[in-house]
Amino acid sequence: MFGTYSPASAFVLLSINSVFSALTCIPIFLAARWIFSEKVAIGAAWIWALLPYVMFWCTRWVWETSLSALLMATIFWLTLNLEKREGLKPWLELGLVWGITALSSTVLLAFLPASGLWAWYRRARRGKASFAGVVLASGLFLACIAPWMVRNYQTFGRLFFIRDNFGAELRLGNGNGADGTWMKHLHPTQDLYALRQYRAIGELAYIDMRKRQALDYIEADYARFATLCFKRFVYYWAGPPRLAQVWWLAQVKNSLFLATSVLMFWGLGRALRQRRPGAWLLFWLILLQPAIYYVVFPNQRYRHPIEPAMAILGVFLLTEVGKRKDGRGSFDPEPNYQDSEAFTLE
Repeated sequence: MFGTYSPASAFVLLSINSVFSALTCIPIFLAARWIFSEKVAIGAAWIWALLPYVMFWCTRWVWETSLSALLMATIFWLTLNLEKREGLKPWLELGLVWGITALSSTVLLAFLPASGLWAWYRRARRGKASFAGVVLASGLFLACIAPWMVRNYQTFGRLFFIRDNFGAELRLGNGNGADGTWMKHLHPTQDLYALRQYRAIGELAYIDMRKRQALDYIEADYARFATLCFKRFVYYWAGPPRLAQVWWLAQVKNSLFLATSVLMFWGLGRALRQRRPGAWLLFWLILLQPAIYYVVFPNQRYRHPIEPAMAILGVFLLTEVGKRKDGRGSFDPEPNYQDSEAFTLE
């Protein structure tokens, strides 16, 4: 409608991204208030609204990055809230949002098992039935993704789950010359020879070829692969090596990137020790969501979908430091559901 790769299209797309990013403040506030306090909720929402790093992705990067952050924050909030809500409507909401999430970015589905099991467990502790809701949510989820899977079968003549590019991504992080980062010189958009291969043998055959190359490389030396996975773990949380005209600027950026990760892990550990309601759900989100990138390759934007949770935990930790200075008492580990009706979406 606005032209291919035109300034008008860029403006529209980045404006949409900015709306997604702004809306993310809402589930951040609601989730932080549920788990911690109104003070943490307000602080985390303002951090998200004003942090230049958050603004960068929605105003400079035309991709699903900002939408993924909104979807994951919304799913996290819906999962938390499912413990208190009655009827089938909350299950319908969860199934629908998970279906949209799957079509937007399949890597986010790593959190799906934890989301469903945590909601079921918390409801079971309260004596609430969940079987009908789980079936309904699962059915709606499958209904959302089925048309795209049918389209894939009609287009490629093979049935696969939404996206087919894992083999190619695996090769971009594992092979001769691998150092834990993205080997972009192998990507068809960056290398003319790779593009010719892609066009000559077709998408599925090209991806199968790349997958075999990656697996051969991994099987040849598992210790080397483990070392690469450790490097990718470090790069995911501390930032990958950067190129900058001013050498110290790259170091400052990565130091800030690492600092936010340290605050998050520290805050998560404290929340778990205090047995905050929802702390273990945060744990599973932080554990599962990044796992695939330790196997393929990391990128700064791949952390963005879990950064709403990181903002919450970072602000929580800072408020705890303030409490210690003030000499206030310890936290009551029993969940406080005051004003619980205000927490619902109804």
